[in-house]
Amino acid sequence: MKVAFSTQDMQRVDAHFGWAKNIAIYELSAEGHHFLEAVQFDGELAEDGNEDKLAPKLEAIKDCAILYVAAIGGSGAARVVAMKIHPIKVNEPEAIHEILDKLQVVLQGTPPPWLRKVMNKGAEKAFNFDDEEELSHA
Repeated sequence: MKVAFSTQDMQRVDAHFGWAKNIAIYELSAEGHHFLEAVQFDGELAEDGNEDKLAPKLEAIKDCAILYVAAIGGSGAARVVAMKIHPIKVNEPEAIHEILDKLQVVLQGTPPPWLRKVMNKGAEKAFNFDDEEELSHA
């Protein structure tokens, strides 16, 4: 699964989603993780109520399952959740590689239900009709 990080320095989750200069995207599995890309943003990123600046960021993370942020506004959070991306806020700047290492360990065990759900983002739902039980109508 892909995990996105709002970052100013490309090392830590240390940026508000709307103000982030960079979004670092990694591929993560139980076997490991690797860097995929950094999407950089220029222009006026300060808090100004301008929702248009979120569009390129939302486009950059559209294939991600999880988004780590230092902060995110209500509107931005709603738009991220609507894209079936799970936003996670860190309380203080945290190293991206440490977060990835922790997530990898969780994936090797029994991930919590919310993580199992986001891991399946974009996966086709398979239905096995061979094992379908006969439904009785009472």
